[in-house]
Amino acid sequence: MNEQKNNLYIPAAILLAGFVIAGAVYFTNKTDSPSGGQVTTETKLPFKEVSESDHILGNPNAPIVILEYSDTECPFCKVYHTTMHSIIDSYGKDGKVAWVYRHFPLDSLHSKTRKEAEATECANELGGNKGFWSMIDKIYTNTPSNDGLDAKLLPTYAKEIGLDQTKFNECLSSGKYAASVEAQYQDGIKAGAQGTPYNVMLLKTALSTTTESYINSFITQNRLSNNVVIISDKKEIILNGALPFDFIKTIIEAIIKK
Repeated sequence: MNEQKNNLYIPAAILLAGFVIAGAVYFTNKTDSPSGGQVTTETKLPFKEVSESDHILGNPNAPIVILEYSDTECPFCKVYHTTMHSIIDSYGKDGKVAWVYRHFPLDSLHSKTRKEAEATECANELGGNKGFWSMIDKIYTNTPSNDGLDAKLLPTYAKEIGLDQTKFNECLSSGKYAASVEAQYQDGIKAGAQGTPYNVMLLKTALSTTTESYINSFITQNRLSNNVVIISDKKEIILNGALPFDFIKTIIEAIIKK
């Protein structure tokens, strides 16, 4: 536990920068929550279980799976996308953490994000899981966010990642994946998402009392409001917003070390 306690004190400048980002998450129908802690319940979230149909980076059987609901035109999601790649670089190679991406288009803010989401699904059809991740990485890398990406570039990105451009255009223009994107959005609503990025950390093994207490202490120590991190179930931890790498790392290390 001594090593875990030492990890509790992440440099304030890092946390402050991260929580400024996290605090700028887009919410709809948000209710105010008191500050200074988190809520622990025994309620399992009613989202669709992770399966082979999902877009997964890393080992699907990893002890920690981070399920992300995101919007390609959200500026905070753009930052967080890089953070999640760093998490996978650190913990995915040895099978400790996997990343599952689901679409959560914020239509009232970003009119282009649904078509971009469909583009990633077309890339998945033509190039499999690799095609999906290559396309979504292209979009996040190149978009200035807030509907700043030119939709005419999507076929170019498809060609650059090795897809058949003609087939990609046919797929995208058909709208065949519009229903799939909507289904993922509705699934996010069931999971409690009100903004992006919204994550549910899924655990193979239930949190021990000691680990749960440690995570709670860490959250309280950093004066987070209740809606930033919620232990919704012994095997589910909600992470709300573009939380910084060091914050997520601290939680992962606590779970892995138990």
